[in-house]
Amino acid sequence: MNGYATSDRDAVTAAPGGLLDLLKVAAVVLDAGGHIALWSPEIEQLLGWTAAEALRQRADTLLVSPENRSRGRELFAQVSTGARWAGVFPLRHRDGTERAVEFRTMRLLDPDGQPHLLGLATDATTVRQVERDLALSHSLVNQTPLGIAVFDNDLRWVGVNPALERINGVPEEAVLGRRVGEVLPDLDVAAIEARMRHVLETGRPLLDQQTVGRTAADLQDRAYSESYHRIEDTDGRVLGLAMAVLDVTERQQAAAEVAQARQHLSVIADAGMKIGTTLDLQQTARELAGVVVPHLADLAAVDVLESVVASGTITPVSGGAPAEFRALAVAAGYPTDAIHAADPVGELATYGSSRVITQCVRSARPVLIERVDGKMLRRLARDSRAAQALHEAGAHSYLALPLVARGKVLGTLSLYRTVNERPFDDRDQVLASELAARAAICIDNARLYGRERGTALTLQRSLLPSTPAEREGLDIAARYRPALSEVGGDWYDVLPLGPGRTGLVVGDVMGKGVQAAAIMGQLSTATRALARLDLPPAELLRHLDDIAGSLGDAIATCVYAVCDLGRGTCELSSAGHLPPVLAGADGSAKLLDVPGGVPLGVGGVEFGTVEVDLAPGSLLALYTDGLVENRAEPIDTGLDTLTRLLGNAGPSLQRASDSLLSALSPEPDDDVALLLVRTRA
Repeated sequence: MNGYATSDRDAVTAAPGGLLDLLKVAAVVLDAGGHIALWSPEIEQLLGWTAAEALRQRADTLLVSPENRSRGRELFAQVSTGARWAGVFPLRHRDGTERAVEFRTMRLLDPDGQPHLLGLATDATTVRQVERDLALSHSLVNQTPLGIAVFDNDLRWVGVNPALERINGVPEEAVLGRRVGEVLPDLDVAAIEARMRHVLETGRPLLDQQTVGRTAADLQDRAYSESYHRIEDTDGRVLGLAMAVLDVTERQQAAAEVAQARQHLSVIADAGMKIGTTLDLQQTARELAGVVVPHLADLAAVDVLESVVASGTITPVSGGAPAEFRALAVAAGYPTDAIHAADPVGELATYGSSRVITQCVRSARPVLIERVDGKMLRRLARDSRAAQALHEAGAHSYLALPLVARGKVLGTLSLYRTVNERPFDDRDQVLASELAARAAICIDNARLYGRERGTALTLQRSLLPSTPAEREGLDIAARYRPALSEVGGDWYDVLPLGPGRTGLVVGDVMGKGVQAAAIMGQLSTATRALARLDLPPAELLRHLDDIAGSLGDAIATCVYAVCDLGRGTCELSSAGHLPPVLAGADGSAKLLDVPGGVPLGVGGVEFGTVEVDLAPGSLLALYTDGLVENRAEPIDTGLDTLTRLLGNAGPSLQRASDSLLSALSPEPDDDVALLLVRTRA
């Protein structure tokens, strides 16, 4: 970057710079005999000798150590003959130490023609530091990607670095002496110069000032961040100002993308809270439509294949066959007649193979139509009247997403933009696909739940589950012992949830006889169906509570646990059931403090959850009250005995199960269900 440009007149009147003061250049003059003839205050500061102590002394004797005197005399003789010498020479300080002094020397002649030696000296360390600082400053200014400009007090360019030449698209020689508006008229010159004057007047820097415009380097508007600083000399005199410029176009675009990504994440989080709150098919569809409007679309419709609603099965659309849909939800972000263009909720609609919605479910791929014209609207709407309504509402962009769950297409989510002028793009499609995928799982969960619940409601009697299947990483033993008098509704089950994950359930239906057994069968079946959805324990119990409430006066206690061997944990929730027992490999055993909740069928109360560690060799026991209740003793006695026996359980869970039944309930008055699970080492 060039230095400050000055005219000849300015050079005469300008104040001196401060570089020589910084270097503290000193002067000393030796006569022809090598005696000190002149001694400046600066050399006194450098070497400590006063003028009275130095004048008329031989320089080599006073200032040079004995080992360096021979070399010093050679240099003196060399300069005395008219040669010049520059370099670093060690001189002795008054305190006895040596200082490295950098010299520029020359011969002077007095009126009699006698030679004298002038030495201009400064501390060599100071010179090296200044050189390093200057080299570093030059390197930074010329190599930095930050554009740097220097202006004088009249706001005229004094210099620019290579980075600013590239940003401006104008070489340095073309801007020197000119103002910003003369070179870059397409920028907001008034604002830029107002900032400059403010900094010159106040001395306060302005940082990260935003300017949008174009330079000769780019025909498109770009965004720039500018910082302004006043330049002063060591005496505080204002010399001008420096401006640093950074092209932040990409940064602003990235920030906008981050903001949009955050908005998308917010919508997804909102969807996680609002979609799938129940296992009702139509309610889930309404929740999906309510999330995408108005966040993503002005008009939305959710349609599922008729087979999903009618039979709970999924019949794919293939070949040239038409598709039958059942409209489940329609939503608009504002009052509009366009909402009537969608298929009426609850009604059956058939679309031919060439229609866009049919192509969407057949291919299981999104369909994005950025710009919709009248002809395309007729392919989208159910009839000409619906197409006209969409046209009058200003529908200009369309996006259809297949609702795909577990590899099968359930239906579609159709989105329109009417008042939002921006057409759908790829980012909208990504967000909409994420929402559709989440909603599809919830809709499929509702479908599975509805199908399994219908099956459960038709059961008149259920058999107790067979011996649980073996699960990798777990040893399992289960026992069921009916009461001597009448069979009740106790049950247990082991439910595979996926690799390393196993659901455990033990429950007790209040009552006796066939009715209790039938209710037990229905709750057991519903538990298996809900477990297939891999719901958290508390949520599974909440749905079981809803089911129990629909079975008349059915009341049941239940504990549900999910063992996750991958994480080494077990998550448990209880519906008014007795606490499980956890025994360690070291023989310790304790009752788990699981939030008790209320029995299934009471309704209106949330269930709590607790998570415990499952170390290798841990033994978890789930049981019903028939195991520990004895009319002659408090229930705490039975719980204490159970805990003690489990702490001493041997390696065989089968024998341990039999021992527990023999010790605690040899002739039970109530049914007993017992489930023991031990993690393998």
